[in-house]
Amino acid sequence: MTDHRPDPFDQLRNAPAPRPRDAAKAAALAAARAAFEAETEKSKIPAKGNPAARRLMSIFASFKRISIMDMRVPIGTAAIALLVLPLGWQLYSSTALSPTESVSRPAPAPQPVEEAEPAPVDTRSEAPAVAPPVTTMPVAPEPMLESEAAPSMMRMPSAVPRPPAAPITLAQDSAMSPAYVGTSATEPSGDEFTSFDEQRLKIAAEEPVSTFSLDVDTASYSYVRRQLEDGFVPEPDTVRIEELINYFPYDYPAAPSADMPFKPTIKIFPTPWNDKTEIMAIGIRGYAPPAEAIPPSNLVFLIDTSGSMDEPDKLPLLKRSFALLLDQLSDKDTVSIVTYAGSAGVALEPTSASDKAKILSALDELGAGGSTAGAEGIELAYRLAEQGKVDGTNRVILATDGDFNVGIDDPKALEQFITKKRQSGISLSVLGFGRGNLDDATMQALAQNGNGNASYISNFAEAKKVLVEEVGGTLHTIAQDVKVQVEFNPALVSEYRLIGYETRHLNREDFNNDAVDAGDIGAGHTVTALYEITPAGEGQVDPLRYGSDTAQPAASDELAFLKIRYKLPGESVSQLIEQPVTPSVAYDDIAVAGIDAQFATAVAAFGQKLRGSAYGSDTTWAEIEALAQSARGMDEGGYRAEFVRLVRDAAMLEPDAQ
Repeated sequence: MTDHRPDPFDQLRNAPAPRPRDAAKAAALAAARAAFEAETEKSKIPAKGNPAARRLMSIFASFKRISIMDMRVPIGTAAIALLVLPLGWQLYSSTALSPTESVSRPAPAPQPVEEAEPAPVDTRSEAPAVAPPVTTMPVAPEPMLESEAAPSMMRMPSAVPRPPAAPITLAQDSAMSPAYVGTSATEPSGDEFTSFDEQRLKIAAEEPVSTFSLDVDTASYSYVRRQLEDGFVPEPDTVRIEELINYFPYDYPAAPSADMPFKPTIKIFPTPWNDKTEIMAIGIRGYAPPAEAIPPSNLVFLIDTSGSMDEPDKLPLLKRSFALLLDQLSDKDTVSIVTYAGSAGVALEPTSASDKAKILSALDELGAGGSTAGAEGIELAYRLAEQGKVDGTNRVILATDGDFNVGIDDPKALEQFITKKRQSGISLSVLGFGRGNLDDATMQALAQNGNGNASYISNFAEAKKVLVEEVGGTLHTIAQDVKVQVEFNPALVSEYRLIGYETRHLNREDFNNDAVDAGDIGAGHTVTALYEITPAGEGQVDPLRYGSDTAQPAASDELAFLKIRYKLPGESVSQLIEQPVTPSVAYDDIAVAGIDAQFATAVAAFGQKLRGSAYGSDTTWAEIEALAQSARGMDEGGYRAEFVRLVRDAAMLEPDAQ
């Protein structure tokens, strides 16, 4: 990988030498002479016979108990002096020891990066030969957004490396970027994630109904992948298992029409990590309309241009990502660009997507810098969306590294503003870039309130996947407020637990309430949900001593009953899909259930192990890798092969968990 950054040593070598200062010269020479004389006086003190004052012996001894004497004699003193004198002259020449003045040179202008982002390195190794003062900077948590209705928030500690790296240090007045220079096991990384508890095991006789909103976000997988590839173990709350599972496409049957945008596929098969339980997999695939039937799109890019975006994996990657998206738009689509923070305002008025040169020029002129002043970014973006509103997709796409100072300071007021605009037909999606400032919790909250999706763009390949290969699922909605409800038959299922979807839980009464918001499904998008179920008689919970929790015999052989509610775009009344779950969808061997069932289960096992789950953590990395390998299939995009490599990375980072 080519590194286009300027060589700091060349900058130092080519810089004009400052005029020597007599005061600095005198101070340097005096310090060198004092050090030489002090060492000379110490070497004259003879040993007095006290064993503690004998010459030092080497700590390395042979098997014959013969030690090698350390040559602590005046030769060492002379060597020290020979080193100190030239060093003093060098410091004098650079005026670093000048008691009155130091020369600071301006930092070089940042160079554009055309390649994929480099792996994070400790940039302190690239410091100039004469380094500026260095200060150890503890990365303190920033103030967190709070909402009474939102899940609890936490400032994530840095992912744990093997072994831990040195504390973060930032050079003052350095020409080098202090973006990502290291981490430690005890300092917070600066990234925020929602804290949540794992789904618990439920007794079917007491709580037979499970209700949740479908989740199409994939940000968690991208973040976990980047952490593992960089040699870090992801923190548990960064691992949302449903987002790991739904990152991958699955070959579920296509939906029949736009009026019936999907149909469920259900399979039951043995659990790889527990021989007493089974997995019930529910999969759907959104309807993908033909190209001529796709409605026009009115897109407004709301781009963070604050100073923190001036890193290779932030604004430069963002520009290239949006250029990819532009290639997927048709002549009937329009694009606008609004920036906030460093250079707030309208960078591009609504423009036809056919005028690519004008749009690319506006993108290219964007620069990061300044403070996070905010301005009215979000309101301005929605105002442009209103002006160019079309009978089709109207969407604001917010791209940021975590600075949500978009003009509305109160988090609750911002969510309410976005919800109101959603009801008027304008949705919001959020793309996260970079690290150290990522506010995943706010990303999720805004995307959910805006009927959009949240993605984390960690590299150019991820931008290609989200904005090219999955552009239909990213932009074009085919079903809104999609809710799932499963009722288990206690006569045949004693216990169950939903794997993942902790942040998507709904109350039972929310299912039939069309006013309750839920997830949206994009064109051609696939979504998977896994339940681990325990057949009757195999439960882990003891029966009651003073009561009966034994279910009455079932009237049929149904294990469960599935219901899905959804709204067609633009409609306010939901429609219902119902399907019983019978033994006809059960398989005795996971291999017979198909490669999609195997792979989704392997990803679930991977997520559970990373989180340190109470369920399935005894599964070895080798077993997870073998299950995923057997389910790679065609793998046209190479995503399943990439997952297998991630399993191997995790195994190396956590060898004790084998």
